[in-house]
Amino acid sequence: MDAWVIEYKGSRLEHHTASSDLKLEERDFVILACERGEDMGRLRRLDKDLREDQLWLGRDHELRRILRKASEPDGDRYKANREMEQEAYMSTRERIKDAKLEMKLVDVEFQWDVSKITFYFTAEHRVDFRGLVKDLASAYRTRIDLRQIGARDEAKRIGGYGICGLKQCCTTFLKDFTPITTQIARDQGLSLNPSKISGNCGRLLCCLMYEHGHYCNCDKAYPTVGHDYETDKGTGRVEKINIFAEEMTVRLSNNERVVYTLAEIRRKERDDEGLLSRIERLRG
Repeated sequence: MDAWVIEYKGSRLEHHTASSDLKLEERDFVILACERGEDMGRLRRLDKDLREDQLWLGRDHELRRILRKASEPDGDRYKANREMEQEAYMSTRERIKDAKLEMKLVDVEFQWDVSKITFYFTAEHRVDFRGLVKDLASAYRTRIDLRQIGARDEAKRIGGYGICGLKQCCTTFLKDFTPITTQIARDQGLSLNPSKISGNCGRLLCCLMYEHGHYCNCDKAYPTVGHDYETDKGTGRVEKINIFAEEMTVRLSNNERVVYTLAEIRRKERDDEGLLSRIERLRG
């Protein structure tokens, strides 16, 4: 049995299994068994390293299965759903406005068999949307799911390009969001200017985590920024470390800056250790 990564609308990724009898290829549209009914998605990639215990993703503890490849009529129904989503989005925004609810509608997603409609929204505070759910259930006569999401999930569903010029990581491969803090930016010597270290979601860039471990490992080879450092010209303070140039800048009391290479720092540490060793032998 093969395990596939399936992409749904809004860059949502899930794992589903398929019988080896099905001849599937990447980017094929397929019909899938979901919690209540059937849905449609696109094959992203075959996941050969997935453990069996990771396949149980449904709330009902049912194994998610790929039923068949999508046919042309299935595709027509999929397109019709996308058109109905636009209509539902516009009408629901008006309902929210009329009800004076403090929430922002982000997206609407119809399940392929229209047995469920999910409305994604953001809100600063807790919102009582029970009246809205009843109104929507009466209008569409199907199961309604109002789901509150965060700013990062909103950016993931909408899509876009990052400051690097590439598609957002959250819409291409990220499945979970790791907490990002300003300390991570400090560890990398980055400016704390929000416009330079924030993504389209307004939160800190996810990519700050990609090289954080490398920076932390490299920093171990240098004295700590802000600490005193003994130079040939007197005691100074470590001002900046450039791990790419393998240099450290020390600022002296007269504001003069002295640059040391990593090789010089290591040589000085070896000399200092040798001096301490000789002193201890003399004392002994």
